[in-house]
Amino acid sequence: MQGLGFGLGLFYVGERQGDLDNTFQLPSYLRTDAALYYQRGNFQAQLNFKNLFNVDYFETAQNRLRVFPGAPFEVLATVRWEF
Repeated sequence: MQGLGFGLGLFYVGERQGDLDNTFQLPSYLRTDAALYYQRGNFQAQLNFKNLFNVDYFETAQNRLRVFPGAPFEVLATVRWEF
């Protein structure tokens, strides 16, 4: 299966302050992403998997009342042909 490939990414973010006044902390998290692709000549097809294990996490916060969760498990498919 020449042209077939895969990738794996681990993203660790440690515990951090949630606001500039340091009144609360956001917990640490470990997110796993993966990719599977096939390329032959000018053709490429790819599947990307973000948050593979559907981990609940917080990306950022503005204050205690505005904490933004990370995206759940998602799949992105891409097909490309180069001229």
